[in-house]
Amino acid sequence: MLTLLHNPRCSKSRQALALLEERGADVQVRRYLDDPLDEKELRSLMSRLDADGTALVRTNEAEWKALDADIDDPDQVVRAIVAHPKILQRPIADDGQRAVIGRPPEDVLVLLD
Repeated sequence: MLTLLHNPRCSKSRQALALLEERGADVQVRRYLDDPLDEKELRSLMSRLDADGTALVRTNEAEWKALDADIDDPDQVVRAIVAHPKILQRPIADDGQRAVIGRPPEDVLVLLD
């Protein structure tokens, strides 16, 4: 089963979900703005990503800019996302072993191999 950290208002997130469903993937959708990840979940997710923690942050969001946090400090990144779930990059597909940021949306398909 795949978990998709999803924001239905995001076109990339909707595209990633559609791609997974078209291929018959068993997808559990987690609307992370309604059901935010806690610190432990974020740290675990970071360990499964092929990218570093800086890839998790939507640095163009006003909430991130207002924090004056260090993007290279994983602890600050985690604390910032816990406090402001909106800054979490999306979509993110996670199979429990590997996680992938769906930018572009087709990137989530690597978890189906």
